Amino acid sequence: MRPLTGPFAFQDHPGQWRPLTTRHTSRRALLHPKEDNIMTHLIPTAAGTDVESLGAVAREYASHSKAPSTLRNYRAGWAEFASWCQAQGRESLPASPATVADYIGALAANGAKASTINLKRCAIGFAHRAANLADPTAAEVVRAVLSGITRKIGSAPDRKAPLTLEALRPALAALPDSIAGVRDRAILLLGFACALRRSELVALDASDLLLAKAELRVTIRRSKTDQTGIGTEIIVPAVGGELCPVQAVGAWLEAAEITGGPVFRRVDRHGRVGQRRLSAQSVALIVKAAARRAGLDWRRLSGHSMRAGFATQAALNGVNPIDAMAVTRHKSQTVFSAYIRAAGVQQRQAIAAALRRSDR
Repeated sequence: MRPLTGPFAFQDHPGQWRPLTTRHTSRRALLHPKEDNIMTHLIPTAAGTDVESLGAVAREYASHSKAPSTLRNYRAGWAEFASWCQAQGRESLPASPATVADYIGALAANGAKASTINLKRCAIGFAHRAANLADPTAAEVVRAVLSGITRKIGSAPDRKAPLTLEALRPALAALPDSIAGVRDRAILLLGFACALRRSELVALDASDLLLAKAELRVTIRRSKTDQTGIGTEIIVPAVGGELCPVQAVGAWLEAAEITGGPVFRRVDRHGRVGQRRLSAQSVALIVKAAARRAGLDWRRLSGHSMRAGFATQAALNGVNPIDAMAVTRHKSQTVFSAYIRAAGVQQRQAIAAALRRSDR
C-alpha cells in the first residue's frame, strides 16, 4: 500500500508519514481521540496540493476544513476499508472500482444500512481525492452496486420518536429532586423550545445566554448547517408554569453557580457540578433516562427527539410552518414537511374532509 499523504495520514516525525490502518491504532483511539486537538494528525488537502509542502499555519487551517465529527467518521470508515483490503489481499490506495464495489457489497451482505454504506463510500472517495488520486467511488460500477443495494434493502432513515408535550410532561415530572434533575429539566425544556440538536445544546456557554425576566436570548454559534459559524439567535419567551424554559435555565444556572464557561456540565453522584461540558451522547442518555422513569418507550427516543418534538408539536398545534422553521432553522420546507407528515396533520384533515357528509 503506497504512503498516504492526506486526511488519514499520521506523522510520527517530520517528513515521515504512514497510512492509518487498524494495525497502527485501536478502534477506540480512532473513534475517541483527544477532544482538545482532534485534528492534530489529520491533514485534509485540496486536490493537487502536496501536504508536505504546507507550512504549520496552512496545515492548521486545513485541519478545520471539515467538522471533527465528519473526520472521525471518515477516519473510522477508511480504517475499516484498509483493514478489509489487507485481509482480502487487495490494494486500498489506490483502490480499483471493483474493489470498492466488492467492499460495499460485502457490507450490505453483512447487514449494514444504506446510510452506513454511503458514509463509508464517502470516506474512501475523500481519502483518494485528498491523496490526489482518481476517486474510484465515482465509477459507474460502484454507482450501480450502490443503487442496487438501496433498491433492495431500502434507504428509509431510522427515525426516532419525537418528544412531544404528551411525553415531555411526564418525563419532566419524573425527574429526580436533585441538582442533576434541575440540569436535566433545563436541557429538556431548552432543547425542546429552541429545537436544538444535541451538539448545539452541549456547545452552549454562559456567554451565549442573555437571561431576563420576560425572555431568554440564546445564541447558537455554530451548527450542523452552519459550519462557518455565522451564528443565529433564538428568543425564548417566559411562558410561566412547568413548561417554562426561561425559569428552568435560570434555576440551573443559579443552582450550579455558573457565570462563565459551559452551561451544561457533568454532575457526579455526590451532586458536585464539574467544569467539563456534557458530551452529545450524554444528552441522549438524559432523554432516555427521563423517559424511562416516566414509563415511556425510551428505546424509541434519542437526543434528536427534543428537536423533532418541537417540530411535530408545532404541526399538531397548527403553527405556520414558516414560523416554526424560524426556530428549527430548516432552510428547506421540504425537509421540515417530513415532521408534518410524521404528525399526520395533513392526513387527518384530508380524511376527515373526505368522510364529511356533503349535506352538512
